[in-house]
Amino acid sequence: MESSELVLHKRALKLMGNRFEITVVNDNKELAEARIDDAVAEIRRIEKLLTTFSEDSDTARVNRNAGIMPVAVAPEVVQLIKRSIRLSGLTQGAFDITYGSVDKRLWNFDPNMTALPDKQTARQMVRLINYRNIILDEAENTVFLREKGMRIGFGGIGKGYAAEMAKKVLQEQGISSGIVNASGDLTTWGLQPDGKPWTVGIANPDATHQLFSSLDISDMAVATSGNYEKYVMIDGKKYSHTIDPATGLPVTGIKSVTIICGNAEIADAMATPVMIMGIRVGLDLINQISGMACVIIDDQNKIFTSKNIRLK
Repeated sequence: MESSELVLHKRALKLMGNRFEITVVNDNKELAEARIDDAVAEIRRIEKLLTTFSEDSDTARVNRNAGIMPVAVAPEVVQLIKRSIRLSGLTQGAFDITYGSVDKRLWNFDPNMTALPDKQTARQMVRLINYRNIILDEAENTVFLREKGMRIGFGGIGKGYAAEMAKKVLQEQGISSGIVNASGDLTTWGLQPDGKPWTVGIANPDATHQLFSSLDISDMAVATSGNYEKYVMIDGKKYSHTIDPATGLPVTGIKSVTIICGNAEIADAMATPVMIMGIRVGLDLINQISGMACVIIDDQNKIFTSKNIRLK
């Protein structure tokens, strides 16, 4: 009888417009592949609910009826929005799913963009961003956006949510160790085949294939928000694709923010607000939240960390 050896089974594919990589530890290849199929099906299910690229998703229907009427959606969408609103309160509005009203024409971050929009135009565009204008009815599972033209989008939390839900499916199917990585927003559980914790690298913002440092984690999630993927240079200054909802203008000064905590959805949602709040205020917030840690790399490649973190 051959020894059953634990090995890694990996699959990478494009889901929710991002590269997902699913890794499971198991001694049986067929079983592992079947379980990965289940996780992929779950991510696709969530993508259908949340996408803005389809007219019949819950998100699209809510947005279409902004200022008109409440829309019935899946209960999990109501709960995700409820958690999003809580995160908006925690971050003083730096995280806000109603950012969808910012017109892509204002910020397309294409190479032809040579000047910032004037402050007036930018301000005008962000006036519809206000999480307080999302009205939820949990009994009826409806969502109503109070102002015409308001739009919600789950770009800041959806990948993390999908990663957690895929992990849940895998765990329920008996997979005791693995990683679901949604383009750098990842959640881990269990241990590697050799019994060691998972090692997660923090990318160098100037050369993403090089590592700045690494962390050993298990049963933890990590999310990174960086301006190195999408940005424009205007008059020799780098502007990131992350927009401050208060001003409508891009944030500067920080290259990347990595959040480490127990849940990928929360890690995903907290990375961008820290970028918007800036190093001092952002770290201050993270230091007040138990079980959460943060690594910030600024434009000068200086590393700042929250109090409770050990980098290798």
